[in-house]
Amino acid sequence: MNKVLQFLGLAMKAGKIVSGEQAVQSALKNKKCSLLIVARDATENTKKRMIQSAVFSGIPYLQWGEKEALGRALGKADRSSVAVCDAGFAKKISSLCQENEIE
Repeated sequence: MNKVLQFLGLAMKAGKIVSGEQAVQSALKNKKCSLLIVARDATENTKKRMIQSAVFSGIPYLQWGEKEALGRALGKADRSSVAVCDAGFAKKISSLCQENEIE
């Protein structure tokens, strides 16, 4: 498992992850999260809706990973989007995602 997924799992155990479309939308709307991750293989409609919500709320977002891997890292079923609700975890996960894209 790569480091991004490991940190997502750690953040989940710490209670700093929101997943599931409704919960993520709510976290974005209420500005309760620090980072949105949208799976690359999510539907175009889901990507558009989530990214628009993040931009409107001023929350940074990344398109990274696949639904199955995101869900597995969280101990759940496939996840199209994940909201990180802690600034420290968000910064580290964002950094790792960018490093992972370069490798």
